[in-house]
Amino acid sequence: VQLQAFGGGLVQAGDSLRLSCAASGRTFSTYSMGWFRQVPGKERELVAAINSWSDRTYYADSAKGRFTTSREYAKNTAYLQMNNLVPEDTAVYYCAADVNWTKFSGHVYPGTIAIWGQGTLVTVSS
Repeated sequence: VQLQAFGGGLVQAGDSLRLSCAASGRTFSTYSMGWFRQVPGKERELVAAINSWSDRTYYADSAKGRFTTSREYAKNTAYLQMNNLVPEDTAVYYCAADVNWTKFSGHVYPGTIAIWGQGTLVTVSS
């Protein structure tokens, strides 16, 4: 499967934005999907994830209550809905996929994630 993330942009604090991650191939439903973000000089961090069955999700503390991840199997697409954005959310956001849900839980090692999309920049102005 190949991933393509889009939907980033420049918004103001308090605004909402929805990122999409379109997957090619016929095996989208077998992958857990994760959203990471990275700012220069910092490690890539996991923001949210959803498993292949959509019955388990993970959110970083910074995302809880503001971000929601979902997936639409008919469109082979995963989403990250981001509400009440703050300047600290400014980052390049990446979607990722792996058949192993445990890659997105516990201590996450981005280097072990199987598939990555290109990043999409989100800039939140104050």
